Amino acid sequence: MTRSSLRLTGAALAVSALVLAGCGSETSPGTASGTGSGSGDTYSVGITQLVSHPSLDAAREGFKAALADAGLEVEYDEQSAQGDQATATSIATTFASADHDLVLAIATPTAQATAQAITDVPVLVTAVTEPQEAGLVDSWDAPGGNVTGTSDLNPVAEQLELLTELAPDAETVGIVHSSGEVNSEVQVELAREAAADLGLTIEVATVTNSGEVQQAADSLDVDAFYVPTDNAVVSGIESLLQVAETKSLPVVSAEGDTVDRGAIATYGIDYEQLGYQTGEMAARILLEGADPAEMPIEQQSDFLLIVNPAAAERMGVELAAELLERADKVIE
Repeated sequence: MTRSSLRLTGAALAVSALVLAGCGSETSPGTASGTGSGSGDTYSVGITQLVSHPSLDAAREGFKAALADAGLEVEYDEQSAQGDQATATSIATTFASADHDLVLAIATPTAQATAQAITDVPVLVTAVTEPQEAGLVDSWDAPGGNVTGTSDLNPVAEQLELLTELAPDAETVGIVHSSGEVNSEVQVELAREAAADLGLTIEVATVTNSGEVQQAADSLDVDAFYVPTDNAVVSGIESLLQVAETKSLPVVSAEGDTVDRGAIATYGIDYEQLGYQTGEMAARILLEGADPAEMPIEQQSDFLLIVNPAAAERMGVELAAELLERADKVIE
């Protein structure tokens, strides 16, 4: 059993009855009184995001929606590192002296920079694959510090099984991933474990930024591609898809937004819901005084089969009618 299958028994997706609202009256930053909605208090929340792409953007908006539904008056300080780790570190350092009541860090590299810089303010993380291996928490069940949040650990084994369904003759699967993202390295190892059981061989090419994705993809002599939740690769996914379409190679991704953009299929999570789940955790901290050290890392347990027939046609893959019938979402 892979780590993904062990972890997928985590938090349920139920939307709690927390209720929220946007920005309101002002108080001094850093004075989170936790007195609840209707008190006139305004909370200051910093949001630091590694890069803008649909999944991370959806997680951010879901987080803000949850705080709005919880009735919190919030002033947001939103910053993007534009894919640059040095900028992520600079943002974290600035946030450390900004008197925010809480900070949200989106994606693993951003979360690592934030956790290193901020130790006396609650830090929520989301779109982080393996928070323990990334050094963010002591353990999934007992984080032990000021950091907790949600993981986007995806069902890698099931996604590779889906790939074999799309391309039963495939023997080699290419993965392009960023050498600087622990989250991606974890998924590569999970893919190797799953591939051994499926009779597949994983071939890997690494990049340092999204501008290198096309060359890396083109360098792999493989029968198909698997795209993990790697921020650098997903930011430049169109270049990998171009290679796949030119060579008629199927692409299965780790999340749904990449299917929207041109991969064939995935069993994926809902990033907006994941962000909402993180926002619910933030509301418990701000309103109820919950301690991040004692709040287990949460994740989703239900995954959606998402299929893109037009992408399949471009890659020369004929989709079985049964696959389309059981899909939760078919991209039109």
